[in-house]
Amino acid sequence: MPVQRRSAERLGRILDACAELLDEIGYEELSTRAVAERAGVPIGSVYRFFDNKRAMAEALARRNLDEYAGRIEARLGAEESADWRTVMDVVVDEYLAMKRGAPGFGLVEFGVPVPATAPPDRPNHLVADRLRELLAARLGVAESGEDGERMRMAMLIAVETADALLRLAFRVDPAGDPAVVAETKELLRGYLARVLD
Repeated sequence: MPVQRRSAERLGRILDACAELLDEIGYEELSTRAVAERAGVPIGSVYRFFDNKRAMAEALARRNLDEYAGRIEARLGAEESADWRTVMDVVVDEYLAMKRGAPGFGLVEFGVPVPATAPPDRPNHLVADRLRELLAARLGVAESGEDGERMRMAMLIAVETADALLRLAFRVDPAGDPAVVAETKELLRGYLARVLD
């Protein structure tokens, strides 16, 4: 991450351009040259930060995860007395809001799209760990020991399950099928009750 404000702004423009182009042309057609042109920066500026389009998309994915966590924190700050079920609804609702409105999120989300034969970069592990860290104190769950390990596994399974079901929701309806979303929330509540009640 650049320290100087001007460099940070340039990096932000590059990632914004990357996100816009992902929506317009997809990952396969994305190029560093197209991103440089869209961002209004020399191609050398793109290569100063990123070796290739994959590195750029990975940075966008990290930025998405940071924004997602920030949105959850902001919502929960306003609902300090919320129980864990409300907290999980916020987690799902903020994901849906980003899926519907954040440029490039539909393709990159929290990880780079890769061919089915490529080894996974484990974005759901990153999301599960980030959510666990974000919510452990709020939900009164230990971060270490047997309880911490149980929470880690439960959060990973919840994230993997929600990921699969919410992908279904967006296949059924481009805006996210409300019935599938409601069932996803219900399933998460039922599963996580074993750990959080």
